Amino acid sequence: MGLKKIPKGPLREGFTTGTSATAAAKAALWAIINQKMPNEVRVVLPIGKTLMIPVHHCEFTAAWAKCSVIKDAGDDPDVTNKAEIGCELRILEEKGAVRFVAGEGVGTVTLPGLELGVGEPAINPVPRQMMQAAIRKLLHDYNWEKGVEIKVFVTNGVKLAKRTLNERVGIMNGLSILGTTGIVTPYSAASYIASIEQGVDVALANGINELVINSGARSEKYLRTLFPAFEDQAFIHYGNWIGETLRKINSSPIKKVTIGIMLGKAAKLANGQLDTHSCVSSWDKQFIANLAKQCGYTTAKQAAILELNMASRLPEIFPFEPNEIFYQRLLACCYQQSKLILNQINLDLFLINKNGVFIKYQQL
Repeated sequence: MGLKKIPKGPLREGFTTGTSATAAAKAALWAIINQKMPNEVRVVLPIGKTLMIPVHHCEFTAAWAKCSVIKDAGDDPDVTNKAEIGCELRILEEKGAVRFVAGEGVGTVTLPGLELGVGEPAINPVPRQMMQAAIRKLLHDYNWEKGVEIKVFVTNGVKLAKRTLNERVGIMNGLSILGTTGIVTPYSAASYIASIEQGVDVALANGINELVINSGARSEKYLRTLFPAFEDQAFIHYGNWIGETLRKINSSPIKKVTIGIMLGKAAKLANGQLDTHSCVSSWDKQFIANLAKQCGYTTAKQAAILELNMASRLPEIFPFEPNEIFYQRLLACCYQQSKLILNQINLDLFLINKNGVFIKYQQL
């Protein structure tokens, strides 16, 4: 998965699905109380900032309303950018009660290990707190001794969820309503790293103590041929954040980790670059050439490395075979860097080329 190329110039912040749902819920209650549609609503964010968010759609009766907003992720390439996120809100007679229901396009939790219980709508704790605070303040301001049921929905959410890792962690039939600050920082790694941490937590909660970590769908497809009996939750995508993934695993009771890594990322990890995104790091040709020198390869082969534009082209110089000393040396460096974080955890490494051929690290 990973991040797309970051555009140049100042980047515009956006707001989260949690902020969107809060705006929709507040608009719905305001419409019921005042019997008219608000044009925009003010949302207080967890970081203390406030936003004025336009209301996209609103219909209401004396005890029910359905309102929505259009999520604006700013300049972030978020799968939910421009999605319609809304709430159906129903008045309850129970004073102060705020109940949450998963509407169309919002997932349901089906596996233990997340912050929410099995069977709960996938509306994370901070968005719940935001909605509760907004609703209770509005009820208080208008002296309404009532409660509410909030059914959050995302138009086309089931389809959008297919582009996320939700099903892997047991969030089925829709998206999660997310956000810890209320703001989307463009090209931030926060959401991806959160999905990594969720993946490890869900694996542990479901009795899995051996993980296979890999960069994404393509490498996982190859690795599944080596681990056909493993559950889906045993496979974790690290994207570009190998270091963050290893640190999360090291703080857990996981017993064994297998890292599957493509050549481009291996060339960076071997040199201690734990964030492998191209905007943050690039492969050091001289470092790789020095590895070849240490292995006794000719100066011609060392020079050939310096002519390559991508590390994935290294098989043009060194045959991609298990006993090729260059790849074993490369894997040894990757192993050493990984073990600096994974202190006591058993570790295997597989180098993968673009055709899905493996080289296993042969520890001496």
